[in-house]
Amino acid sequence: MIVRTRVGLLLGVAITLVVGGLVEPRARAQAKPEAKNVVLVGHNDLNGHGDGGEGLAIQQWPDGRRLLYLAHEDVEWCLSVVDVTHPEKPVMVTELPSPNPGTTRCDSLGLSGNVLAVADQTNKRGQKTAGMWVLDVSDFGRVQKAKTLQDLQLSFFDTSGPFSRGAHCLWFTDGQFAHLTTGMPDFEPTNSKDDQFYVIVDLRDPRHPKEVGRWWYPGTHKDDACLPGCLPPRHAKFDDAYRPHNIEVFADRPDRAYVGYIDGGALILDISGLADVKADRAKSFTPKLIGQAKFSPPYTAWTHTFQPLPGEQYALVSDEDVQDNCKDAPKLVWLLDIRAETNPMVIDTAPLHATDGELCKRGGRFGAHNLHPNFPDATSAKLKNTTVASWFNGGVRIFHIAPGPAGVPDAPPHLDEIGYYMPAGLPKNPGGTAQINHAIVDEHGLIYANDRFTGGLYILKYTGTVPLD
Repeated sequence: MIVRTRVGLLLGVAITLVVGGLVEPRARAQAKPEAKNVVLVGHNDLNGHGDGGEGLAIQQWPDGRRLLYLAHEDVEWCLSVVDVTHPEKPVMVTELPSPNPGTTRCDSLGLSGNVLAVADQTNKRGQKTAGMWVLDVSDFGRVQKAKTLQDLQLSFFDTSGPFSRGAHCLWFTDGQFAHLTTGMPDFEPTNSKDDQFYVIVDLRDPRHPKEVGRWWYPGTHKDDACLPGCLPPRHAKFDDAYRPHNIEVFADRPDRAYVGYIDGGALILDISGLADVKADRAKSFTPKLIGQAKFSPPYTAWTHTFQPLPGEQYALVSDEDVQDNCKDAPKLVWLLDIRAETNPMVIDTAPLHATDGELCKRGGRFGAHNLHPNFPDATSAKLKNTTVASWFNGGVRIFHIAPGPAGVPDAPPHLDEIGYYMPAGLPKNPGGTAQINHAIVDEHGLIYANDRFTGGLYILKYTGTVPLD
C-alpha cells in the first residue's frame, strides 16, 4: 500500500506537469539558497570550471591534510584536487585538463590508499583516449605540481575500439580490483546504445592492469545465441539502453556485485569466482546473475545507482533524470528488500512534496541521480538508516529509513525526507538553476556536493534531530 500510494501520487504529479503543459522553463534564477536542516559550511567555484561529474573521494594524509579528488563531467577538464583540511575554506590544489580536450571526459573515479583510478570516456565510439587512468597520488608535492594526468601516471588501461566509448563509471576501493562500466575493443553490441558492460580489472600491480572478468546483459552482444528472445522489449518512448551505470562491491560481501543497469534495472551478480583469481587459482572468471529488480516499463527507467545497506536486508536504488523540465518524470529513489536475492522487492519510494511541480518549472533537470556510496575507507560515512542523494535543481536531499509500525512483525520500513539544501540559482546553468550532480558524506558527517555545470563544490552540514547514520 505504501508503494502504490506514493508511486501513484508521483505519477499523478508527472502527468499533470507534462500533459498540463506546466514544464516550460522560466527565465529566472533562484535568488537565494533554500534549505531544511542543512547549512552551508564552505564553497569553492573550481575556478569557474564547475562541471562536476560523479566521482568524489577524500584522501587523508598523515600530517592532517585532507584532499578531495573531483572528476569532471565535461570534455575540457578531467580532475580537480581540492584541499578540504579546513572545510569552511576549501582551496584548489591543482586542476588537470582532459587528456584529449573536446573529446574525452573523466566522469568517475575511485581511490584506494595512494592509487587513484579515473574513468576516461569519449564523445563518440572509436575515438581516443578511452579507458582507465591509474595514478600515483602518494606524494603531495608531486600532486600539487601535476599539470596533466601523465604527470601522475602509473598506467593506462585502454578500452578503446570501433564500438567503444571507453569507461564511464568505475568502482575501486580495495586496492586490488577495479569494476568498470566500459566498452572493449572486441565487443560489438547488437544495438549501438548497448555499447558498455561490466569488466573487472586486476590492479594488484597498478603498473600492469589486466582484465580478469566480464558480464553483459544477455542479448546485447551481436553473437549472443539467445537473440532475440532473451532481451526484454525496449520502452517505446524511453529507450535508454541495456548497459550498466554503477557497480558496487564491498569487503563484507566480496562475492556480490550490485549493478545499476539502466533499462535492465537493479542487478545482483555472483562474483565468487573472483576469489579464485585473487588466490591465483584462475586467470579469469564470469559473473552470474542472481536477481533483478526491473522498473521499466512502465516507468521511464535509467536505473543509475544500486546501493546496498549494511545488514544485507535493504538497499536503495536511484533513477537518473536525464531530460530537462521533468519530461521523463517520474525519477525516483526506491527502497528495496533484498533478503531474498533472487527476488528483490520494492517496498517504498522517496516521498513527494507540494513544491515538486514548481521545481519542474524552474528549468534544467529535477529528479533523482546519485546516492552517497558507502565507501569502506576511513574518510567515508557508513550510512545504515539514511542516505544523501543529488537531485539536480532539487539540490541535495537526505532520506531516512523509518521503521514500520511498532508491534507489527516484519513490517516494511518507509522513506522520510529529513533535510535538503538547494543552492541559489546560476545564470549560466540550464534554466538558471543549480544542478547538483553528486554527493558524498565523510566520517564527520560533512556532505560534499558538486554542480553539473558552473556551481562548483558545496560543503554542507546536516543539523536535523534524526541522526545521519
